[in-house]
Amino acid sequence: MYWQNKKQRNVTHAQSRRHIRCRRAAFTLVELMVVIVILGLLSGVVTMSVRSYLIRSKQNVAKMEISKICQALETFYTTYDRYPKNQEGLPVLSQPSDEFAEGILTFVPSDPWGHPYEYVSPGKTKPYDVSCYGADHREGGTAADKDITSNELGQRSRGG
Repeated sequence: MYWQNKKQRNVTHAQSRRHIRCRRAAFTLVELMVVIVILGLLSGVVTMSVRSYLIRSKQNVAKMEISKICQALETFYTTYDRYPKNQEGLPVLSQPSDEFAEGILTFVPSDPWGHPYEYVSPGKTKPYDVSCYGADHREGGTAADKDITSNELGQRSRGG
């Protein structure tokens, strides 16, 4: 009988240890919820940083393209001793001529948001202004909607 009780006690003790081990191996609902909340917060932070990176990169592309357009306008001025008129606009830079078989620019780019760049001659403080109005395509704005102009870039002009 003693032997049987000891054996039964060992079996019960072994089952108890297995039960504790199984309980420790599984996650509780609270632990899972904490992990899900942490993952949600991390994904939110990553999403916001990626979004701000995309906004900055589009603004940098717009600045580079405006700079390229301004260089083409200066080449136009050097060749024709004038800047394009408002009616001619920027498309005149990509038209073939006697001096430039394919035009000064092979094509006039659109801004990173898919709208044409704005060209005004004469400009507010210089012979011309080249600008884009950001994501909302309206004058003014901040962040993604910020306007980018040739005046802001400090582009120099020869005429006027």
